[in-house]
Amino acid sequence: MAKVTVSIEYCKGCGLCVQFCDQEIMQLNTEVITQKGYHPAHCVDQESCNACLNCAMMCPDVAITIER
Repeated sequence: MAKVTVSIEYCKGCGLCVQFCDQEIMQLNTEVITQKGYHPAHCVDQESCNACLNCAMMCPDVAITIER
């Protein structure tokens, strides 16, 4: 099982990680607004993450870390 961590101080809510997640487990968290006014991404199902790294590679802000 992999662990997905999103640094909300760097995430600008662009949604690229959501778009490219093969498992469809990344979503923008509409309940949280960062200091910069963005809805950050988060992983909704850590158990289903297969550590493909698509979300981390697509993130233009390098806000996503995957631990295997």
